[in-house]
Amino acid sequence: MNDCLFCRIAAGALPSTCVYEDERYFCFMDIHPISPGHCLIVPKEHHPDLYAMPDALLGGLMALAKRIAAAAKAGLGAEGMNLLQSNGRAASQIVDHYHVHLVPRWQGDKLRIGAWESRAGDSEAIRAAATKIRDAL
Repeated sequence: MNDCLFCRIAAGALPSTCVYEDERYFCFMDIHPISPGHCLIVPKEHHPDLYAMPDALLGGLMALAKRIAAAAKAGLGAEGMNLLQSNGRAASQIVDHYHVHLVPRWQGDKLRIGAWESRAGDSEAIRAAATKIRDAL
């Protein structure tokens, strides 16, 4: 897709700092990193979000995420890793091309990701939501 930012980056039409590339995937450094080593993995094939990703391509991408996370742990001394993936504007997806952020973490780094308030939920509402999801499967 000529108008997709990540398709253009993966095709080499826009500059990036490549971490990894093969025939199916491209991993590059985020130009607005929230931690040292923050990078993104995208499929070279355009799919706008999780719902559109073929299972085999998704599985391969997650295996690659594991491999790159291990390399960040070894190469940067990362003590943890957040994998972030958003779908749709309500979830803060900005680029309509499936991608996973790998965010290396260190103890005491003060980075706040997903800073939601953890509190007990209504057990009936939890069961009702589970039923709706199970029924849709």
